[in-house]
Amino acid sequence: MLLSRDYVGYMAVELAKRLVANKMVETATTQAALAERIRLKMAEEIGVEDRLNEEVREILNQHADEMRRTGASYQEMFKKVKGELARQRKLILR
Repeated sequence: MLLSRDYVGYMAVELAKRLVANKMVETATTQAALAERIRLKMAEEIGVEDRLNEEVREILNQHADEMRRTGASYQEMFKKVKGELARQRKLILR
């Protein structure tokens, strides 16, 4: 994760403040509750790539022997497998 949890929390609070102040959203809950919901969604979205990376590592570990035999580069295979999984799942990665 490129952003720290503290910074994600800060961004969520600021976003909630601005959305409410500019009357872009109406909420029956408190601003703090809105900020918490935003923080959870942001953290979930940021974690998508982390989970994808872990899945790619597992796939490559399963094929480690074959990769050694053929002389395939781990880094190149990581990029290819990650790109293919992202394309299949229609994910946009940074």
